[in-house]
Amino acid sequence: MTDTEPAAIRVLHPPVGYRLAASVRALTFSPYDPCARIASGTFWWATRTPDGPATLALRPAGGELLAEGYGPGAEHVVARADAIAGLRDDLTGFAELAAAHPLVARLAREHQGLRMPTTGQLFPRLLRAVFEQKVTGKEAYRAYSATVRHFREPAPGPLQPLLLPPEAAAVAATPYWVFHPFGVEQRRADTLRRAAALADRLERCADATEATRRLTAIGGIGPWTAAEVVRTAYGDPDAVSVGDYHIPNTVAWALAGEARGDDARMLALLEPFRGHRGRVCLLLEAAGIQAPKYGPRAPIRSFARF
Repeated sequence: MTDTEPAAIRVLHPPVGYRLAASVRALTFSPYDPCARIASGTFWWATRTPDGPATLALRPAGGELLAEGYGPGAEHVVARADAIAGLRDDLTGFAELAAAHPLVARLAREHQGLRMPTTGQLFPRLLRAVFEQKVTGKEAYRAYSATVRHFREPAPGPLQPLLLPPEAAAVAATPYWVFHPFGVEQRRADTLRRAAALADRLERCADATEATRRLTAIGGIGPWTAAEVVRTAYGDPDAVSVGDYHIPNTVAWALAGEARGDDARMLALLEPFRGHRGRVCLLLEAAGIQAPKYGPRAPIRSFARF
C-alpha cells in the first residue's frame, strides 16, 4: 500500500443536518493552515499519534461520512474520527437551557448541525493559542505558519503540501530567539517552550478540569489560553474564553442588548447556560453576531488575553 492510499477506512453516520465544515472549522487556523484544511469538500487533518504520523480525511458520502486514515497512525485517527468530526458531542440538556433565551433557542435550532470536535490532543492547539495571545489574527497566523514550516515535516497522504504539527520535544529544545523572525517576542516564545517541555504530562490529563488546572499553572498561560485549548482537545462545551477583547461585547449585545460588556457581565449573562456556556458563544460566532463598533478598529484582538 502506498502513502497515497488510505491504510484505514471507517464509515460514520452523522445525524440529519450535520455540517462537516462548520463543525471542524475550529481545527483549522485560516483556510491556509499548513496542518489542516478543507479541500473540495473534504477535511484533511495532519497529526501525530502514539503509532506515528497520520492524516485523517473526512469526506461526506451520500448522507454518511467516510473517514480515511493515512500513515503509520492511520488506525489511531480513524478510531477517533467520530470524536474529531464532533459526532461524540453531547447536547444532552442543551435544548432546555437554550429555551431560557429566545435568541439562543433560535440559534440552537438553526445551527443544530454544528457539533464541537474533540481531538484528544492538547499541544497542537496550545501551539496556536500561545501565538494568538495579545496580537492580531494575521500576526498570530504568521507566527504559527512560520513555526510549522520551520520544523517542516510532510504529513502522509495524497494532499500536498500538508505538514505535521511540530513535535513538542523539538519546540522545547529550540532557543527563544529562533522564533523572533516569526514575529514572536521572548515572552510568548518562553511560554511556548515551557509548555512544550511539559507536553507529555499535559497530554495525560484525564479531563478538561485537570488540563485547565495544569495549563494555568504554567507561567504565561491564563484562562483564555486554557479555554481555547480544552474546547477542542476535550470538546468542552462550557469553556469560556475569559479575557478576550470581543467575546464579552458580543455576549452582552446578543443576550442583553448592551453594546459593551466586561468579563464579569459576560459570565453573568452566560450563567443560565452553565454546562454549555462555550457552546452559546460558538453559536453567536456561527451566526455572525457582533456588537456595534465604535471608533477606530482596535489594534489588537485582546488586551488581557493569555
